[in-house]
Amino acid sequence: MRIPPRPRCTPAALALLTACTLSACALGPAYQRPSTPEPAAYKELQGAPGWLPAAPADALERGPWWTLFGDALLNELAASIEVSNQNVAAAAASYAQARALVSEQRAALFPRVDLGASGTRSGGGGDTRSSSQYRLNLGASWEPDIWGRLRAASNGASASAAASAADLAAARLSAQGELAVNYFSLRLADAQLALLATGIAGYERVQAITQNRFSAGIVGRSDVLQAQTQLASARIDQSGVQRQRAQFEHAIAVLLGKAPSDFTLAPAAWQATVPAVPAGLPSTLLQRRPDIAAAERRVAVANEQIGIARAAYFPSISLSGSGGFGASAVGGLLNASNSLWSLGLSATQSVFNAGATGARVSGAEAGRDAAVAHYRQTVLSAFADVENQLAATRALQQQQDLRRIASEAADQVEAQMLNRYRAGQVGYTEVVTAQNTALSARRALVQALADRQTTAIALIQSLGGGWQAASQ
Repeated sequence: MRIPPRPRCTPAALALLTACTLSACALGPAYQRPSTPEPAAYKELQGAPGWLPAAPADALERGPWWTLFGDALLNELAASIEVSNQNVAAAAASYAQARALVSEQRAALFPRVDLGASGTRSGGGGDTRSSSQYRLNLGASWEPDIWGRLRAASNGASASAAASAADLAAARLSAQGELAVNYFSLRLADAQLALLATGIAGYERVQAITQNRFSAGIVGRSDVLQAQTQLASARIDQSGVQRQRAQFEHAIAVLLGKAPSDFTLAPAAWQATVPAVPAGLPSTLLQRRPDIAAAERRVAVANEQIGIARAAYFPSISLSGSGGFGASAVGGLLNASNSLWSLGLSATQSVFNAGATGARVSGAEAGRDAAVAHYRQTVLSAFADVENQLAATRALQQQQDLRRIASEAADQVEAQMLNRYRAGQVGYTEVVTAQNTALSARRALVQALADRQTTAIALIQSLGGGWQAASQ
């Protein structure tokens, strides 16, 4: 037979139980935040050029991190996420619901007072006589929290509310990050369309030159057909990018809580800014990521459930009392001779339940262990996210430099091939190859810059928000 754990009580608690006072014994284990790996530094940060030392956690302000990208329209759109995004609104409602539950659980610690009034009139059969009875009473009931069960439920509700607050912060950060990614993807599409428009204009000029040379009998019809194929392929790419831009615009509308048909973003110059981001220390990460905070608070909730389950080993005590008046006529209802009162004390203890209480305690302990494992896994995944984004940031910066060199070289090759084609030194196939290579290199260069922006956004989310230093 399982022996229930001894409550952490002083001997005076038994006397207080007898006196029915407000003393509670804590049956659940004392909560301590579970230990997690805390590396001294990020591996991918060591030796990375352009990265600044991290500021202490208490000097970091999340703030409007999107302003780091220097885009006024993005600043305007991101600010409206707080009031317009429906996922954020749902998370805010869940947080309000959790706070209401905290108030409900705390109310259970105090007596309940009820005011009742009733009046009845009865009779029956052929008897013309009837009787009346009127009652007015004020009653109170209270369950002293001797074993800390109600206190544990209240603490658990508070921890659950804190987890909901972290969920709200996570939903807000996720929506803001998704908005920024879609916005820069749309601006990338604008840049790609500008490059394609320039490329198509060049292809049209070359097609005209080729047509004139064909008419003059200098080149064969195959050159004209190649020029037409190249121009048509570029226009197909242009149509595909336009479709992608429309999808990004619709996604932004939904994030802002608007119907896509009522929202339009005009093409604009791309603010190709990639902020230099100081990475936070591991201890900072634990304090600032909302998903980690939510997971840790849910460990606290599971810990309180153990105390609630253990309280079932001990009797449930409740007190009740009422006072009022009862009479057969309303006029004399409040006379002292018609006064009524009652006091009650009840205790309930489960004598045999085939081990159900022990099973609930074991289940609560297993639930706490599962919450701890989930919390530690969340922390490990967070560190991996940061390391991944740091590695991607360094690689993409190197790739952008190399793609710029490749693009400049491809532009020179294209110009040389066009000059040699006009001079009749090379065939049109070499021109097509050079033009396609140059356009692809230009598009790859702007794509590399967009990848750096989206990686910076992902790093912001991995660190739990912005990183502007604020004076305390």
